[in-house]
Amino acid sequence: MPTAPTPTAPASATTAGVSRGGLVYAVSAYSLWGFLPVYFLALAPTGPVEIVAWRILLSLVFCAALIAVTRSWHAIRALLRDRRVVLTMGVAGALIFVNWLTYVYAAMSGQVVEAALGYFINPIVTVFLGVLVLRERLTPLQWTAVGISIVAVAVLAFGYGRLPWIALVLAFSFGFYGLIKKRVGPRVDAISGLTLETAWLAPAAAALLVVVASTGGLTMGTVSGWHTTLLLAAGAVTAVPLLLFAAASRRLPLTYMGFIQYFAPFIQFVVGVLVLREPMPLERWIGFALVWVALGVLTFDLVRGARAARRAASLEPV
Repeated sequence: MPTAPTPTAPASATTAGVSRGGLVYAVSAYSLWGFLPVYFLALAPTGPVEIVAWRILLSLVFCAALIAVTRSWHAIRALLRDRRVVLTMGVAGALIFVNWLTYVYAAMSGQVVEAALGYFINPIVTVFLGVLVLRERLTPLQWTAVGISIVAVAVLAFGYGRLPWIALVLAFSFGFYGLIKKRVGPRVDAISGLTLETAWLAPAAAALLVVVASTGGLTMGTVSGWHTTLLLAAGAVTAVPLLLFAAASRRLPLTYMGFIQYFAPFIQFVVGVLVLREPMPLERWIGFALVWVALGVLTFDLVRGARAARRAASLEPV
């Protein structure tokens, strides 16, 4: 997640307009991500593979058009000269392909609640990956959150009769994706990053569409005008929340972004339970409750750490 600029004045000195704008951008981004299952369900009878393939190609087209309109090709050319960044974005593209395909499959197979679980546990998985990959040291409260989440997965595995593999694939693929994006840091903005990632994936997406067409399963332009319009909107549906997120992250502290990120899985959960009427036996409620407790512990630790850092900064000599 991109880091916000370090403030040079107390939070109270921040203009109300900027704060409200950042909140609007953040809530809009995560709300759009939260309602993605509804969009994918509206694309039936298109299958997950075709949806993801079109999403890749149309996202690339949308990004290219946006770059052309804003005349920001220089940023892409600068990144293309950095071989390490280009290769890193290729790995990021592979991870986001796995994430997208799993998510679309979950949405179209009546498993939206499990997809929501994946994004609820993603912050905890990210903390866990920080220990395994970056050798970071966790606080006792962070270890507590990780331990509770492991118990939650065990309870949910009992409730589902299997490991909640959709949730785990979503959480770990997006967790590793976040680590990779952290390595490239602010050098790669949201649109440039998505452009490089989809450019890497474009040949595979085109090949997938050829395979789908050869089996007679291609639906683009064959269902209805409304369906075709929705499918053609896949590029904008992918890129617009990313742009809103990038705008929010430049205006809000990470603590705000940390709270608002739960909008998306919460909306997905509500859609799955109340709209799609997915089953929620007692074991799943217990598992989700444990996940929410773990997130509460993690959030408390985050807020406490942020307050301690602010106090330490205020005591430093000017």
